[in-house]
Amino acid sequence: MSATRLVAVAVDAAGAGGMRTYSYAVPDSLAGLEPGEAVLVEFGRRQALGIVLGQGEAVPGIEAKPILDRVRADGPLLPALGMRLATWISGHYLAPPALTLRAMLPPGMLERLELVAERRPTDPDDGTAADPAEGPAEEAAPADAAILEALAAGPRQVRTIDAPEGRPALLRRLRALQARGLVDLDWTLLAAGAGPRWVRHVRLAAGVTDGSGTTSRLGPRQLALLAELREVGEDSAAGEVGEVPAPELAARHGSSALAGLLRRGLVEIDVREAPRRPLGARQAGRRGARPAGSDLSPEQAAAVDAVERAVATGGTRTLLFDGVTGGGKTAIYVELLAGTLARGRPALVLVPEIALALPLVDRLRADLDARVAIVHSGLADGERADEWRRIRRGEVEVVVGTRLAVLAPLADVGLIIVDEEHDAAFKSDRTPRLQARDVALQLGRLAGVPVVLGSATPSVETEGRARDGAIERHRLTTRLSGAPPRIEVVDLRAELKDGNLGMLSRSLGSALAALEEGEQAILVINRRGTASVVLCRDCGYVATCPDCTRPLVYHQAGQTLRCHHCGRAWPMPSRCPTCGSARIRYLGGGTERVEREVKDRFPGLRVGRLDRDVVERRGAAERVVDDFTDGRLDVLVGTSLVTKGLDIPAVTLVGIVSADVALNLPDERAAERTYQLLAQAVGRAGRGDRPGAAILQTYQPEHPAIVAVAERRAEAFYDAELDLRRRFGSPPFGRLVKLTVALAARDEAQAAGESLVEQLRARAAATGERVEVAGPAPAFVARRGERWRFNVVLRGPDPVRLLADPPGAPWSIDVDPESLL
Repeated sequence: MSATRLVAVAVDAAGAGGMRTYSYAVPDSLAGLEPGEAVLVEFGRRQALGIVLGQGEAVPGIEAKPILDRVRADGPLLPALGMRLATWISGHYLAPPALTLRAMLPPGMLERLELVAERRPTDPDDGTAADPAEGPAEEAAPADAAILEALAAGPRQVRTIDAPEGRPALLRRLRALQARGLVDLDWTLLAAGAGPRWVRHVRLAAGVTDGSGTTSRLGPRQLALLAELREVGEDSAAGEVGEVPAPELAARHGSSALAGLLRRGLVEIDVREAPRRPLGARQAGRRGARPAGSDLSPEQAAAVDAVERAVATGGTRTLLFDGVTGGGKTAIYVELLAGTLARGRPALVLVPEIALALPLVDRLRADLDARVAIVHSGLADGERADEWRRIRRGEVEVVVGTRLAVLAPLADVGLIIVDEEHDAAFKSDRTPRLQARDVALQLGRLAGVPVVLGSATPSVETEGRARDGAIERHRLTTRLSGAPPRIEVVDLRAELKDGNLGMLSRSLGSALAALEEGEQAILVINRRGTASVVLCRDCGYVATCPDCTRPLVYHQAGQTLRCHHCGRAWPMPSRCPTCGSARIRYLGGGTERVEREVKDRFPGLRVGRLDRDVVERRGAAERVVDDFTDGRLDVLVGTSLVTKGLDIPAVTLVGIVSADVALNLPDERAAERTYQLLAQAVGRAGRGDRPGAAILQTYQPEHPAIVAVAERRAEAFYDAELDLRRRFGSPPFGRLVKLTVALAARDEAQAAGESLVEQLRARAAATGERVEVAGPAPAFVARRGERWRFNVVLRGPDPVRLLADPPGAPWSIDVDPESLL
């Protein structure tokens, strides 16, 4: 007797039950069960959905429960490569396995598990379903006959079948009919809101031309409909059938006309899937493409050769393309992707922001005749699901997207590119709290392919690993188009002393006024809104969020006060709620205020804005980027979104409105983030034939990050940052884990933090783990969503090992956090 096969199953259950996997026995009827398939299992006292991960392990003294049934979903939900990646993500980031798998599937795919009944095909000899064991089935009882009649039109969800005798009796009858071979019962995943979109297509029936052969008279709308179908058929290519989507015909000729022709047999209808294509309406042109016939520079060619050698040797290797902005990284990407596609393998390209995905897609579609899929959070659920299905079926050659794209269901990948690898947007703030760059590196290891990291301002971690030899660096020192821009630093303290209370310094205002026809400018301020603080001049009241206790930001659009931490909004008060004064004033400023000031001072300039508020509006970011790229805007005001990926030769001026927004945050990455933002922004200027200029407005012109950008001293800046990281054991010299507790009562939250710190320190002492346990300390935003938050930080070579039994709710865990605030 063969031993029972055990499989590890990720059970889709909330709470502590979903934090681990469980071993279940595979019955003989499910012998072919594969990793990635959905199954129905008994979990506690209920039935639950699970996903098979791989081989299970027996637990001494405990008999494994059998899997109840397979859930029909056309095979494994994810390919083998995706399943291995999911297992790594769950273990590395201490994320529940089922939540990790959910993140890798289309929205809502696991939401609706339904039992579906389908009548079996009839036997051609006797007209009944055949039972191989007992011969022809006996005549069905009246109740059974009613069930079979209900299934005559096709498969039905069991819950939609009328059950006069009650649901348990209906299920017993269905099981009996299944045993007799009359009915098939399958548990099925029905996509909730993200399933395929089906459209009816209408064509003329065979032999029909104008309807003259019908016995009844046709109306004018019906005749017009037939004439349109006839014209479509005449215009179709040889061997093709002329078809028109039914909704379009019904809109032009009326649904009753179409129904009447269908009853008469003059037209036929075919139902087919109508895939949603996010890029379908976007024209692929030569915008942004490398000039035809141009050659790569020696540095670019050397970088391409290095990747090709890595591919030829078959080993996994990480390569960093590090160089000046405008050094031609995108041209290298295109060359590498062309080689990957020539080898018949798909590729994955990650970008940090939605706004960067579209220009890159335009470039790839211009230079490569490739099938491209785009994946990002701005897509509707149906679009994301359709792109997911295209990738899963292997119909896509290049996947481009934000951090979501690293979870795309690729069965194979030949090259992985992470553009702007330093960007904090690659870090997810939701479970699983993955870092897409690091996940891409692991995906490269699993697939055995090179991973290319590109950045003009590498992260300090990447810089450290490159210096240690763990990453192969290729420098791009030559700016291929235009000369480096002239950089001017403006001391805002002097501007304020001279009475300038506006957002634009005299230098920046003069530069905007001097823009010539055909020249464009980018203005950067890494803060949204019109005013960052709203206060009463009489009593000093400051408008704050009642949940987060953070100052509310005034947004002129909509006249609202908004919390940028929890997202809630309130109407702008006309009087102070504390003293009743009407002297409510605004301090500070954001993108909206800069946009308004430029429009007021320079009415001849066409101004657009790109920030998170714009990106959240469907299609708005695409329109703004296209308008600026095509020259329909003169000035683009934005946050960090406008500092990356825009390669526009007409941009001759970049203004950093405030370089100090995040410079002094109590976080060890504050200086690094500021340096990267400024250096990337400066690099947008002067990429064409005209000279470029960058103006940095700051209250701290002597700060090392400001000096490093102004004097182009990147090496010195990285030296200083790495020395600090080494001293504190921070990445790349160690790892961090941040644990956050959130409770309604402040004292309870602090007590929970102190208790966990005590436990972890005792565990570290007992196991000998070299882990520093710091905290608990109030989070930078100490109160959010009516809950007080305290952080505990673990620092060491491998602090995750100290969390062999991770704390559950109300704790959240962030492995390799991007910020300790």
